[in-house]
Amino acid sequence: MNSLERMIVILDLFEGDRLEWTMEELQARLGYTRSTLYRYLKVLTDAGLLTSLPDVGYTLGPRIAELDYQMRERDPLITASRPVMAELVEEIAGIALLCRRYRERVLCVHQEQGTASFHSNYERGRARPLLQGAASRIILAHMPSAALRKLYEENPAAIQKAGLGDSLNAFRARLRLLRQAGWDATVSQVTRGVTGVAAPIFDRRDNVLGSLSVTIGDEHVSKERLAFVADRVVLCARIVTKTIARTSHAGQAAGDRPMRREDVASLLSAGARNDSSD
Repeated sequence: MNSLERMIVILDLFEGDRLEWTMEELQARLGYTRSTLYRYLKVLTDAGLLTSLPDVGYTLGPRIAELDYQMRERDPLITASRPVMAELVEEIAGIALLCRRYRERVLCVHQEQGTASFHSNYERGRARPLLQGAASRIILAHMPSAALRKLYEENPAAIQKAGLGDSLNAFRARLRLLRQAGWDATVSQVTRGVTGVAAPIFDRRDNVLGSLSVTIGDEHVSKERLAFVADRVVLCARIVTKTIARTSHAGQAAGDRPMRREDVASLLSAGARNDSSD
C-alpha cells in the first residue's frame, strides 16, 4: 500500500463495536512507526475526520457528521429517491429503504417509515452482507461477472449457506433468475417476522447503483399481495433510475431539481394503468 492507503486504513478501524482507539492500540494493531502514525493522525484530525479526547483516545470527528448531513441533503440518488419512497410507503404500509453497494457490503443510505408497527434493523448507515436480504441480493444479481467470480472464490461456503448455489455456475444461474424477474423477496433475513421486496436502481450507463426496497411487517404474504408489492417497488425503482438519467444527461445535480411527491403520485398512477413509469 502507498502512504495514502495506509492512512485510510486507520479510518477503517473505526467501525462496528470499536470506535475508540488510543495511540498505543493503533500502533500495536497497525504496526506503523510512532512518527508515521502521529503524522497520519494529525492529518486526519486536522481534517476533522478524527478527534482526540482526553483519557479516551481517538474517535470519529465532527466532519463525519457534517458530511453525513450534506449527503442526506444533496446526494443525487437520495434526492431522486426520497419523494418516491415517501409515496411508496403511503400506498404500502411498511418501511422503504434505499441502499448502495459499499465494497463487499451493502449500505442503507436513506429510510422512509410508513408504519409504527415495527422497526427495521437495516437503519441508515448500517452495512449488511451482499448475500443477506432482498435489498442486497438484487444488487448482487446485477454486479459484473468478474466481481461475482471473485466473490464466489472467496466465499463459497457462505454463498451455499445463503441458498445461492453450491458451484459458480449454480450461483450465476440463481442470480440470472433474479435479473430476469427484476426483483427479489426474502423473509426474515434481516429483521425477524418481516418480508422485504427490492428492485435495482441503475445509472444512465446501466450500471447498478443500488436498490430500492420496502419491508412489510408480515412474513406470510400471499402470492397476489407479493406480486402487487413487487410491481410497485419495480415501478418506483424505474422512476428513480429515469430521474437520475435525465438529470445526469442535462448535466445538473438531482438535488437542484427535486421531484415533487405529486409528480411521483402521478407517475405511479400512470404506471398502475399502463405498466409504464413515463
